[in-house]
Amino acid sequence: MTHRWAALMVLCLGVLMIVLDTTIVNVALPSIRQDLGFSETSLVWVVNAYMLTFGGFLLLGGRLGDLFGHRRLFLLGITLFTVASLGCGLSTSQALLITARAVQGLGGAVVSAVSLSLIMNLFTEPAERAKAMGIYGFVCAGGGSIGVLLGGLLTDALSWHWIFLVNLPIGVAVYALCLALLPKVDGHAAGERLDIGGAVTVTTALMLAVYAIVNGNDAGWTSRQTILLLGTSVGLLVAFLAIEARVKHPLMPLRLFRLRNVATANIIGVLWAAAMFAWFFISALYLQLVLGRSPMQVGLAFLPANLIMAAFSLGLSAKLVMRFGNRAPLSVGLLLAAAGLALFVRAPVDGSFLADVLPGMTLLGIGAGMALNPLLLVAMSDVAPSESGLASGVLNTAFMMGGALGLAVLASLAAARTGHLLATGANPLVALNGGYHLAFLVGAVFAAAAALLASVFLRANVRTSAPRDDDAMGAARSS
Repeated sequence: MTHRWAALMVLCLGVLMIVLDTTIVNVALPSIRQDLGFSETSLVWVVNAYMLTFGGFLLLGGRLGDLFGHRRLFLLGITLFTVASLGCGLSTSQALLITARAVQGLGGAVVSAVSLSLIMNLFTEPAERAKAMGIYGFVCAGGGSIGVLLGGLLTDALSWHWIFLVNLPIGVAVYALCLALLPKVDGHAAGERLDIGGAVTVTTALMLAVYAIVNGNDAGWTSRQTILLLGTSVGLLVAFLAIEARVKHPLMPLRLFRLRNVATANIIGVLWAAAMFAWFFISALYLQLVLGRSPMQVGLAFLPANLIMAAFSLGLSAKLVMRFGNRAPLSVGLLLAAAGLALFVRAPVDGSFLADVLPGMTLLGIGAGMALNPLLLVAMSDVAPSESGLASGVLNTAFMMGGALGLAVLASLAAARTGHLLATGANPLVALNGGYHLAFLVGAVFAAAAALLASVFLRANVRTSAPRDDDAMGAARSS
């Protein structure tokens, strides 16, 4: 008992290191640019290099965990991430930093893809699993805000190099403790061969899609580059599906999507990630550019929501799941998140934190705290142990692509709305706020649509224990 919960803490520490790195670098970008001589256009590769490999290798990382053992792949991912962090921290050139960031993304993808599987296999009793998944969910949801605060603190007190070097002792500790605490289990899919054709096509497709999306606003959504990249990505995905339908040992067995809860949970994940990006990014822009708050004040503004999410994740969410199942808390949580985003639609130019920010943040904190745990459980509920890594990789990919695409859509809509208001003679600050209002509204629609899907398509009684391989096949046939 004690060892399992200690192992959970170590796994969550490893995941937290990965989650932090998606936001901690943003605060340090101006210092990195000045120190290494990046141009405005080349600086984005400090972020994009990480995003490309992280998004591209989630599916492959999850499947490799199924084939060769989740513990082995987790340790490999932590090693890659830690060594790459050293490379980032010691970087004295643009090329070295960007290369190390790409390797960081690869290690982060592997860790993210298999960590959920390790937790699911460590905790098989429903009440314990619900509690464990709640803790994991809080780390995933709250880590980004911690990264903003920690990035600012380390950059101001020391230098930007330390936002990477701080990972070294953490990575070494996580590796050593995982060796001691995680049981050594061989890959569940022993005897299968890696689907090389599927791995190459889907990884390339995802990397092209991520690149097209993160550069869409700069290159233009109707530009030749964006259309060509997205078109090639779609073509490769079609080729991937054709390969998976015919190959004997597919990277992603298509029967997985005949499991109704798995398919529905991933669609919900895409919509919810898009809505959450409206919260994290658009509300941060509103606070900083409209209300004139400092970066540290922006980070502190998210603190109430993070505390609420912590309260749910560390106990309340598990109790709700055990009392009401997964469907009701997920649906209600998503509706509350939609209501929180809707409150930001009326946030004025001269707004105050207590009247115009805190109410929406509170609802979003409650909603996210309620919804994330059951969503993770639903996405893994009908999956056999031999495919748990893949299911985890698919869900992480859904979050990644939903967030990236959602942010691109919301930023484009906000910019278009702001431009229209400026053309009609509106005050620049009012026009900027009007763009954010539209983004919040669309984000609320995404969350509400996810709530509708959860209430209509998910089965009422979702089990929280992992099925055996033959159980999952039966569920696939009955869905």
